[in-house]
Amino acid sequence: MRYNGDMNADAQHADIAASLLADSRARAGLSLREAARRAGTSHATLLAYERGTKSPSIVTFLRVLDACGFAVDFDLSPRIRWQDGISRGEELAQVLKLAAQFPARVARHMDYPRFGSAPGSGGG
Repeated sequence: MRYNGDMNADAQHADIAASLLADSRARAGLSLREAARRAGTSHATLLAYERGTKSPSIVTFLRVLDACGFAVDFDLSPRIRWQDGISRGEELAQVLKLAAQFPARVARHMDYPRFGSAPGSGGG
């Protein structure tokens, strides 16, 4: 695992991986030993992956999911992180501050659709 400057994020990613592995095995209805056998690893190692005490390589992670009958689709999306020089919350605050500087145009008269006629007006 490569250090990216945010060890907390690494721990969160490890927790997500562990949860996905445990969930895939449970959803497949496989025992720990059967899932490990299908994935070509030991049950002790698979248990360590599921508990998050050991992190599998991406190849091993995908192999275990495949052994349980699941696949993962990856989609890349840009993220702004603190190392980009601004936090997501700060970015949102700046956008809202900028939006507040634009003049609001409020209509003097509100247009709305008329549905039927008012009761007692003789239109019904």
